[in-house]
Amino acid sequence: MRAMILAAGRGERLRPLTERIPKPLIPVAGEPLIVHQLRWLHRAGIRDVIINLHHLGDAIERALGTGTDLGIRIHYSREPDLLDTGGGIKKALPRLAPGPFLVLNGDIWTNYPFRDLADARPAKAHLVLTPTPAYTDQADFHLDTSDGARHVRRGADNNLTYCGIAVLAESLFDNTPNGPFSLTDPLFKAAAMGEVSGEIFNGTWIDIGTPGQLKRARRLTA
Repeated sequence: MRAMILAAGRGERLRPLTERIPKPLIPVAGEPLIVHQLRWLHRAGIRDVIINLHHLGDAIERALGTGTDLGIRIHYSREPDLLDTGGGIKKALPRLAPGPFLVLNGDIWTNYPFRDLADARPAKAHLVLTPTPAYTDQADFHLDTSDGARHVRRGADNNLTYCGIAVLAESLFDNTPNGPFSLTDPLFKAAAMGEVSGEIFNGTWIDIGTPGQLKRARRLTA
């Protein structure tokens, strides 16, 4: 299985730090966050990783090179214009095919066991979800197990947050635009059709999107 790390964003909520350091290169436990992520993927048996680049992308490429030191082959997908999460993945599809493939947000810290996803073969997508943290009131999904399966749904019962970890099928991107769009657009449509499965993860998961969450990750790993 191939993987893609989404690393093109500007990290607006972490400014001014991210005006000079791209968010994936922010140090946690003595190394850039994205280096930890690449090691997680390597331990899961993944050897080919695509990283999309936009904001301060040259700094990321200089820091990681081809990935040889980490035992991984890194390929870069450069975005002269920011394509958002869905558009960035669609642009990289030629390198990710044939699917399914793993997608990982470049700003999360977790102890999720990525090897558990090695055999995932979703209809359109399989999402890793976590109970919505206390610091946010925005829940993304809930799991519907009424027919014995674990369908990801949206509605009044939402109590789960997407962890930024997923296995996606190429077909999720059928009939999507060629320019910028959010991954949530095709995900929400597929979920409405019952084509998205999911699992609940109760371990460590931190979305390093704010200074407070960055401090939390650093305290946890000190």
